[in-house]
Amino acid sequence: MALPSPNLDDRRFQQFVDDAKRYIQQRAPEWTDHNVSDPGITLVETVAHLADQIVYRLNRVPEKNHLAFLDLVGITLFPPSAARTDVTFWLSAPQEDPVLVPLGTQTATVRADGDEPVVFSTERELTIVPSALAHLSVQNSGRPVVDRGADVAESKDVLCFSESPQVGDCMLLGLSAAVPHCAVALRLDSRVDGVGVDPRQPPLVWEAWTADGWAECEIERDTTGGLNRPGDVVLHVPGGHVLSRAGRHEAGWLRCRVTAPAATQPFYTTSPTVRSAEAFTVGGTAPTVHAETVYDEALGESTGLPGQRVRLANAPIVGDLPPVQLQAAEYDGWTDWDVVAHFAGSGPRDRHITVDAATGEIAFGPAVREADGTLRQYGAVPAKGAVLRARRYRTGGGRTGNVARGAIRTLRDSVPYVTEVINREAAQGGVDGETVEEAKARAPLTLRAQDRAVTLRDYEELARHAAPETARITCLEGDEEKHGAYAVRVLVVPRAVPDPGGRLRFEQLVPADALLERITGYLDQRRLIGTRLSVGPPYYQGVTVVATLHAFRGADVDRVRRDAHDALYRHLDPLTGGADGNGWRFGRPVQSGEVFAVLQRVPGVELVDEVLLHPADPLTGKRGDRTERIDLDPPSLVFSYDHHVRVIEGLS
Repeated sequence: MALPSPNLDDRRFQQFVDDAKRYIQQRAPEWTDHNVSDPGITLVETVAHLADQIVYRLNRVPEKNHLAFLDLVGITLFPPSAARTDVTFWLSAPQEDPVLVPLGTQTATVRADGDEPVVFSTERELTIVPSALAHLSVQNSGRPVVDRGADVAESKDVLCFSESPQVGDCMLLGLSAAVPHCAVALRLDSRVDGVGVDPRQPPLVWEAWTADGWAECEIERDTTGGLNRPGDVVLHVPGGHVLSRAGRHEAGWLRCRVTAPAATQPFYTTSPTVRSAEAFTVGGTAPTVHAETVYDEALGESTGLPGQRVRLANAPIVGDLPPVQLQAAEYDGWTDWDVVAHFAGSGPRDRHITVDAATGEIAFGPAVREADGTLRQYGAVPAKGAVLRARRYRTGGGRTGNVARGAIRTLRDSVPYVTEVINREAAQGGVDGETVEEAKARAPLTLRAQDRAVTLRDYEELARHAAPETARITCLEGDEEKHGAYAVRVLVVPRAVPDPGGRLRFEQLVPADALLERITGYLDQRRLIGTRLSVGPPYYQGVTVVATLHAFRGADVDRVRRDAHDALYRHLDPLTGGADGNGWRFGRPVQSGEVFAVLQRVPGVELVDEVLLHPADPLTGKRGDRTERIDLDPPSLVFSYDHHVRVIEGLS
């Protein structure tokens, strides 16, 4: 908590006026008209107003000194972070030539309720490569690859797997070209004779061959029901897809592989067949960022003096490393300058700059007079008159970029043959820039820790510094049996954007490997020698509520049911749930009594008849026996899983 600033003078306008009137009574008793209509009182009020402004400025002095001290010790505002997500560009029809989606292509959310659309720009160039099916082969139980393309060309029924399918059997489809980051549609005339799998959950996985081996493809749509009937399979091919050789043919290979079924998942009794097959590219996916790219911004001319500063026209800066590509026009043309954190290791010939991402200020190296009287230059300075420009940087960011999946649907820049765009996952990582008050509150913790992790609180603060886009971070003492002696557990909860309707999916609460590695690397450089680090997600205890409610007579039963569901998901939410709305507390138990109170407050509910709790596994969907209390371990959070609410109209 920041120290309170003293109030040097607490008088205000009215107090100045009242003091002046009392002084008039003492020094000029013949002046008896003290109404606001008197010209003399008007002058008194004018002077009181000026005095009030002076006092206000006087009281700003402690705050100014406080901020000057923070600046002296190196406390700067954290800039905002930009949200990122992948956007898929769908073609109007398969094309014969590659379709290029340029770098910086802008997409946006749909404008609603007068709000400005949120704009995203592609972070790399995307080429949607045309493709066709060139080869079809099968490989069963580790046997050699058998080419069946000729049989399919003659419209013969070809077994996709062995006659009695085994785990590991696969059908290979060879494309005429490698299609990294593209969406490919496979049109199959598939059939299965006899009893087979459940078409809604077939034991199949689609994969693509990449430079690192087989990688799983995301399935956009499968109307074949697990190769049980004619239909289309639309796959999102991973970025590393390359040409390779399988059997006698080189192609961009995809494969459909039989996997081991789950406990409740039926398996094939006979192999499906394929009579005809074709493939074509229907779209592509590119990473996007909630930021606007600025190119070739002129920054004026260099003064040739050490320590000179220039400011970008747009701030804050987000999205890239380095944040700014600065160039100076010198004798040998445009020269690039490198961004460094500070000038401590910079020599007089090093083209180094520092950048304040929050304000957009660029600083060149200073000249410092040493103890012996010599002048030392830290970092080079552009020659006098040299033209400075920002070759490229991005500006924007903030929490507004955290949009739900399916929210990005508008293509702002025209791309030939592209008719539709959509984000298949929510945009994440957008964080607002730090305010002055937040920096003042952070400063004592920063000065105490000195960029070293000793206490559990230090680990939490440093982890938040390493990953400000996370929703929650907590630190616990590790279990010696599980994590070893002197272990520290850092639990990371990513910031998830609910789908339309306010529902979180379990996979949204699992932090990405890159995020965990970034936090681990940052803390590893600052931990005490001998301390073990364990960075990962908390354990999520699924909770299913089964409740029976009675609605008031005449109330909309469906609406009451929806509101009850919303209330349960809102309360049992790891990010925004709990009694205070700041997220469920780690290790806090769930009790039927508090759920009873939550449901009783739902509009239209007259009586809560019954509330039962069931522990559930979000991964397998299995539920435990009903109970009135679910206890959570300290490193655990709740997760709402498939609540069931029954609403009875009217009270009998």
